[in-house]
Amino acid sequence: MRSSPTAVVRRLAPALFVIVLTGTLFVVAQRPTVSEASQTALASQFRFTEMPIALPDNLPDKSVRVVNPRYEHIRSWISSVGAAISVNDLDGHGVANDLCLVDTRSDAAIVTPAPSGGENYKPFVLNPAPLPMSDIIAPMGCVPGDYNGDGWTDLLVYYWGRTPVVFLHRGQPGLLSLASYQPTELIAPPTLPGGTYQGRQWNTNAVAVADFDGDGHPDIGVFNYFPESGVLDPNGQPNVQMNHSMSRATNAGGAHVLRWTGATASSVSYQEQPAIDPRYATGWTLGSSSADLDGDLLPELYLANDFGQDRMFHNRSTPGRIKFALVEGERNALTPKSLVVGHDSFKGMGVEFGDLNGNGQFDAFVSDITTSWGLEESNLVWMNTQTSTAGAKAELEKGIAPFRNEAGKLDMAWTGWGWDAKMADFDNSGQLAVVQACGFVQGTTNRFNWLQELAMGNDLLLENPDMWPKAEPGDDLSGHEPMAFWVRDGNGRYVNLSAKLGLDNQTPTRGVAVADTDGDGGQEFAIARQWGPPAYYRNTSTDRGDFLGLRLYRPATDGAAGGPVGTPAYGAKVVVTSADGQRQIAQLDGGGGHSGKRSFDVFFGLGDSGSQPVSAEISWRDVRGTTHVQTVDLSAGWHNLMLTDQVKEVAAK
Repeated sequence: MRSSPTAVVRRLAPALFVIVLTGTLFVVAQRPTVSEASQTALASQFRFTEMPIALPDNLPDKSVRVVNPRYEHIRSWISSVGAAISVNDLDGHGVANDLCLVDTRSDAAIVTPAPSGGENYKPFVLNPAPLPMSDIIAPMGCVPGDYNGDGWTDLLVYYWGRTPVVFLHRGQPGLLSLASYQPTELIAPPTLPGGTYQGRQWNTNAVAVADFDGDGHPDIGVFNYFPESGVLDPNGQPNVQMNHSMSRATNAGGAHVLRWTGATASSVSYQEQPAIDPRYATGWTLGSSSADLDGDLLPELYLANDFGQDRMFHNRSTPGRIKFALVEGERNALTPKSLVVGHDSFKGMGVEFGDLNGNGQFDAFVSDITTSWGLEESNLVWMNTQTSTAGAKAELEKGIAPFRNEAGKLDMAWTGWGWDAKMADFDNSGQLAVVQACGFVQGTTNRFNWLQELAMGNDLLLENPDMWPKAEPGDDLSGHEPMAFWVRDGNGRYVNLSAKLGLDNQTPTRGVAVADTDGDGGQEFAIARQWGPPAYYRNTSTDRGDFLGLRLYRPATDGAAGGPVGTPAYGAKVVVTSADGQRQIAQLDGGGGHSGKRSFDVFFGLGDSGSQPVSAEISWRDVRGTTHVQTVDLSAGWHNLMLTDQVKEVAAK
């Protein structure tokens, strides 16, 4: 008896489904290629000259850390983070030409001039003495900021093994030195004899600074990686642990949100608040960033978590009370779970907000592990699905994150073992490029087979460090991946031009810092390398477009005579509309990402503007926290703007 057509189709349906699915995946997986000629043409728009960064003399030079005995067999893995770099105006001269970096080879936080910035002070180490320390503490990053509101830029250094230290600028003009700073505890440890630190053992790898509660002062998010334990103590207790899952780990050190409560010229105080639901506050956070998505000048917060779900939060704070509510993306039948905000199982390493498609709304780029023939997940490029802040507000209030991942569509999904990323317009074309740090542990013997076995193991075993395969000096895990320099091509995709631009040094990189360090309208960047010398890349292109650079200030509360113009207007947001109708958005970023921090400058490339003024809508909070919006016409070039109840151009120092 012959089968009916319906029965035949039903019987063949599974095979047909597999054939269609395989064909679809094959088409999707084909990465579009950009011709050699097209890459060369794109690369001709950029030119960078690598310059060495001066460091203090006679620093230690090591290549791996001393660790807790239970971590000894994976000491290269434990030693894989800590290189950091930031750029800002530290001496009040009006140009962001000073660097604060962490060099893992010496475990030192260092202040040094940017190579082409014109400063001539000697590099120095930020020694926190007389505050209690110990030899089982190591710095992990440096966040410039005016934490006491006096107009001078202070430095927040965070560590493994202790709570952060704020190096308050003493407000004395002149060449920078260690004497320019007063070390101050962010969270005072118990007073005990002996001078050795015995406070809380925070192990921090991400910090975000922003005015979270809208009171006109910078608050601090401190996000810890390892739980509180002696990670770097060779005589430490065997209470250390690893992540208890490769995809949903929640046993990390936890999120600590600190609200600004007061300051004087020589002090600042913060109070920890329960701003995040504990269910979502213990991811293994390696990156954090904030941006105002809904137009209320209360910045939303994104946490990039290793070993599992990233978290995004809608800011629902009021002055004096910081509060974040979890938001997640929406999924349809064709969207894999890990490509939805808040549902990923990836290894989030860094996050950056910026306007990638030039529509006046913030998008976000998230670095993940995307090593071919290794752990090939996907970078995440969250494109804003809303065309207005009102639309974003409506979604966020419903608990919906208004983003859709387009990493594959933009050809930015795969790089390598990604870390920090920064968006910037280096050719002043009006389109943002993305600099992404890459690489993990450099050695001579590829150990990805061991890592793959670990990744396929039972989650119940992962928390125990003894169950992890060896990662010792000589072992290599994505150890020779150069950083990426993503540039949009003429077809709406991005291409990585790092090799074409001579940026393909294979030393693993961690932090990225961006600023126009010489004030000529071309942005430079600096890179922190893990177990290698940091590098500075001067923008030497001679064919850049016009630009608009804004230094946005609020009045300082206690600025010294002859000091800086004012205190940075944290969270100020600018939407620029050029003569051709293109809209771009940027903000004064208080500090976010993995271990790199950009300057406070708000910068826009204008292309060939023909010297026509552009319209800039500036939104800000004054020193009392009151919101203001004003539209001004500005000519190309640099402007120093004081934001009170109105926008006023002021002279540079």
